[in-house]
Amino acid sequence: MLLMKLQSKEKFSFLQLAHYLARIDNKYGEREEEIISEYCTEMGIENLDSFDMDKFSLEDILKDFKSEASKRIVILELMILIHIDHSFNINEQILIEKISDSFGIEISDVNDYSQWGKSVAMLYEVAKIFINEKKKLH
Repeated sequence: MLLMKLQSKEKFSFLQLAHYLARIDNKYGEREEEIISEYCTEMGIENLDSFDMDKFSLEDILKDFKSEASKRIVILELMILIHIDHSFNINEQILIEKISDSFGIEISDVNDYSQWGKSVAMLYEVAKIFINEKKKLH
């Protein structure tokens, strides 16, 4: 929804950031994988074949996001990924704080974005149910 507004380089950086976030709580599961796949479809880019946590540099990736709008889109979209597994792990919280500090985004805004991400994650799950119900009827 919002990711298509990112510049080309920002899209690839966002994908790496999403992979990093999805693994930071040591629970990279089917739901996270599905959301990252949706991100790729939306951005029109291929998913990563593999991701190496040890070679990832948060500081370098965050430098790729220049505009205020891009920075806010990154946090908004990451909140969907965070909430898709129904938990906001302490490692995820620390990472989001680092990102928002680097971007100069106030914690009150981040809390609002978190609520938005939680709502979108829930609506995404409901939409999947609706889609699967329609399949059963035919």
